[in-house]
Amino acid sequence: MNSPKAKQTASDLAAQLKHVGLCAVPDTLDDFLAAAVKARWSAVQILEALAQAEAQERSKRSLERRLRISGIKSFKPMADFDWSWPKKIERDIIDRAFTLDFFKEARNLVLVGRNGLGKTMIAQNLCHTAVLAGHSVLFRSASTLLEELHRQSPEGRRRKLRAYDNVGLLCIDEVGYLSFDDKAADLLYEVVNCRYERKPLIITTNRPFKEWNEVFPNATCIVTLLDRLLHHADVTLVEGNSYRVRESEQESAARRKKR
Repeated sequence: MNSPKAKQTASDLAAQLKHVGLCAVPDTLDDFLAAAVKARWSAVQILEALAQAEAQERSKRSLERRLRISGIKSFKPMADFDWSWPKKIERDIIDRAFTLDFFKEARNLVLVGRNGLGKTMIAQNLCHTAVLAGHSVLFRSASTLLEELHRQSPEGRRRKLRAYDNVGLLCIDEVGYLSFDDKAADLLYEVVNCRYERKPLIITTNRPFKEWNEVFPNATCIVTLLDRLLHHADVTLVEGNSYRVRESEQESAARRKKR
């Protein structure tokens, strides 16, 4: 395999493999062939190894692509979540959500609680778990999602809605952190409605549902929106003081000790 002719043959073969869409072996073809020769693989064993390597590479690339598209970004793992900090949290509902059983029933999960209690962290971890399980996921803040829809042309909006409809799991984070107009409520209703009884949603909000008319003032669809959202949903309330406030206080105390 060290002669110029052999090297040229291997190079041509690698190019041919790439041309037919095989990605795993071409860049390490010399090592692959050396292993085959050393182990005296049969033709069937070579094909099996090639197929296995390609399947693993495609699975890896699919995972990387789904993670990139998801928009989850960086987050702390659930191992860092302090379950003892909230004054109230329904851990059984959250633990069950991590089994992803809500996919089969197209059930929604709604996390309600004040700022800084880990709702977004839980939602990001759930989305990441779903990606690892092979599902397509989109994680968007409410403001980003509604702005994306609002600035589109009618045809562009229909395409966006189809994208939100087709994804396996859609997470809308931070509903209620900003106020929107009545048109935003109509757009959110369209998103919820297109997934209703078909595919699951995860929603995080810092506002109880009775205050959503303040988030979307003058909107006439709030009752219908909540009816569709909550019809098949697990709603869990997280109560307590902000983690971020606690961490800030701890950091301040640590700095004072160093002085």
